[in-house]
Amino acid sequence: MTSVDTSALLSWFDRAGRPLPWRGPGVGAWEILLCEVMSQQTPVARVEPVWRAWLERWPGPAELAAAPAADVIRMWGKLGYPRRALRLQECALVVVDRHDGEVPTDVEALLALPGVGDYTARAVACFAHGQRVPVVDTNVRRVVARAVNGVAEAGPPSIRRDLAAAEALLPDDREEAVAFSVAMMELGALVCTARSPECDACPLAASCAWVAGGRPAWDGPRRKAQGYAGTDRQVRGLLLDVLRDGDGTATAARLDAVWPDPVQRGRALASLVDDGLVARAGEGYSLPG
Repeated sequence: MTSVDTSALLSWFDRAGRPLPWRGPGVGAWEILLCEVMSQQTPVARVEPVWRAWLERWPGPAELAAAPAADVIRMWGKLGYPRRALRLQECALVVVDRHDGEVPTDVEALLALPGVGDYTARAVACFAHGQRVPVVDTNVRRVVARAVNGVAEAGPPSIRRDLAAAEALLPDDREEAVAFSVAMMELGALVCTARSPECDACPLAASCAWVAGGRPAWDGPRRKAQGYAGTDRQVRGLLLDVLRDGDGTATAARLDAVWPDPVQRGRALASLVDDGLVARAGEGYSLPG
């Protein structure tokens, strides 16, 4: 199996890694967990101001756990997938009630927290607690696919296979392994991108199996791109905007004006209610209390 030139990768990251606020000294496990949840399917540029605002208002899990749900939804803003906001509050409650306000250190305990999946659990264990565990996101999968396997894309995800591939590349030293995981993610985000990889600027180009093979085009299965315009997700966002941007309440007639298709609008509104993001209030609707 082709290996990764750890020295070249870490030297590149020291020069080119972004000075993101959650990478700075003194950033705790809760701040990192918050960042990782917010960053799911959301660009870093959109996450940073919301992350800062949340921590200014709710510095730790105890403060978030005690906040009104309506305020949590408002503060989430337009990050998308707003159910994550309520799951974060549920997570804060569990951290306070079961872990004395401290984010757990091991992967299994992290996986038991609401809203924390395989990637987030390992990211927090690695980046917040310095553990030598593989951390695999879309960027890491793409770098491994190209540099190690010599193919343009990673193909369908497999948690077991992807974790095993990443773990096989980790340096033995714990601190170096943590730095390696951060650098692999950054390389995929900045250089080894999905559409326009900058191979000339890549620290792994000299040993990259994909480059050595002439950068062959991908001929495997592709995931169908998910649209947004006209979807229930768009309608949910429009409905929630009305409640979030006003006093937290809206008449049914006001919500009716948001989207012309009554069937789709009703379906989207019902799903918001089911998710706990919207509550029925008399003849209208409101953010949850």
